[in-house]
Amino acid sequence: MKTKLIRKILRTTIITFLVLAAVLFVHIYVVTRPKVDAYTRIMARIDIKQAVGQQDADKITAWLYQQKGVDHVLCNPKTEMVVFSYSPMLANGNEIAKKFTAELNYPNAKRFIPTADQLKGSCPVASSFTYKVYSYFKHLF
Repeated sequence: MKTKLIRKILRTTIITFLVLAAVLFVHIYVVTRPKVDAYTRIMARIDIKQAVGQQDADKITAWLYQQKGVDHVLCNPKTEMVVFSYSPMLANGNEIAKKFTAELNYPNAKRFIPTADQLKGSCPVASSFTYKVYSYFKHLF
């Protein structure tokens, strides 16, 4: 009688654990899939690479706010950089950067795209054990 009860408890525990592990795996898979919707925002940076005064910064900011999909702009004349966020459903960061260079006459301006090493170094999570497990599963699917 005791062995039947122990087997039943053990079997129930194992089945429960497997079901919960499967639910967790499916949840992680669904949550980590990239999705672009109306609420998605992307940040982009343009390095101007020439002297920019406050009047230029105001002109750049006003021009970027006029672009479709752009909803926030920060232009820093000291660092000669402009950072903006936009909706990927309405705009393309590369196209905005090209138009910026052509229309505002900043021939040296280029969109900043970080390298893989810069991306790895920018986030402390990228070197964690959890991230390595996530990367492993990401490459499987």
